[in-house]
Amino acid sequence: MHLRKRILVTGGAGFLGSHLCERLLTQGHDVLCVDNFFTGTKDNIRALLDHPYFEIKRHDVTFPLYVEVDEIYNLACPASPIHYQFDPVQTTKTSVHGAINLLGLAKRIKAKIFQASTSEVYGDPQVHPQPESYWGHTNPIGLRACYDEGKRCAETLFFDYHRQHRLRIKVARIFNTYGPRMHPNDGRVVSNFIVQALKNEPITLYGRGKQTRSFCYVDDLIEFMLRFMDSPDDFTGPVNAGNPVEFSILELAEKIIDLTGSHSKIVFRPVPPDDPRRRKPDIRLAKENLGWEPRVSLEEGLKHTIRYFDTLLQQK
Repeated sequence: MHLRKRILVTGGAGFLGSHLCERLLTQGHDVLCVDNFFTGTKDNIRALLDHPYFEIKRHDVTFPLYVEVDEIYNLACPASPIHYQFDPVQTTKTSVHGAINLLGLAKRIKAKIFQASTSEVYGDPQVHPQPESYWGHTNPIGLRACYDEGKRCAETLFFDYHRQHRLRIKVARIFNTYGPRMHPNDGRVVSNFIVQALKNEPITLYGRGKQTRSFCYVDDLIEFMLRFMDSPDDFTGPVNAGNPVEFSILELAEKIIDLTGSHSKIVFRPVPPDDPRRRKPDIRLAKENLGWEPRVSLEEGLKHTIRYFDTLLQQK
């Protein structure tokens, strides 16, 4: 018989959180979605609101939370530069105070806890691709530091709670992920390009578009999260999660123009500060320990994402 777990997902109305809630419900679990709706939206979870095992609570993780659950996924934090730089002090608080509050909760109720960390902990990397053993190259006082350093500090807290209190932790370093329910105005490259292409507006690239990124489709990432959470307790991470296939930003723009049949022209702008030149995960740890690797090709994932944004723009 399948054991129904009570699972807390913070940031559950966000892009990744809503997909995770959906998968957990499909698996037969009882899901408590917590969100302060700064970047998350009720539209993302509208289809789940009538589900008998889904519950939603408006709450900010910088304040303590008192609930009874078996597992916690901490996904609470704005993840795009536009949103996390809007209120940088609050971004740091969300990562650091949020981690402290949720780790305290996990300790009290003896729950296993997952931390959505980020490839941003590597900063502008001098090692390529980035393995988990790489300590990173970040600017602690730059515009992106509220997010980079906030997430780095959260990792510190997770490992100290693990060592000091024997807490069962899972720390994932998530690389660029895309798919339906991305925020249309989050300034991220995939959503930006798709919205610009669908509106036949100029597509803006920074520098000459030679920077590279690797793009992981959301379904692949959720599969990683579930496998990691179910793995043995001694496998704590940090583990990279992302797609190791690398594309230049220019290639991505050209592919999106092609798939949307857009008349958009590509325009070039100056590069913003601390923008990483290359990002690509080394995913050997995830392959060896979880038997996981991305399955969805960029073209297939982009088609699903373009359909989503097309529908969204037509509703406006």
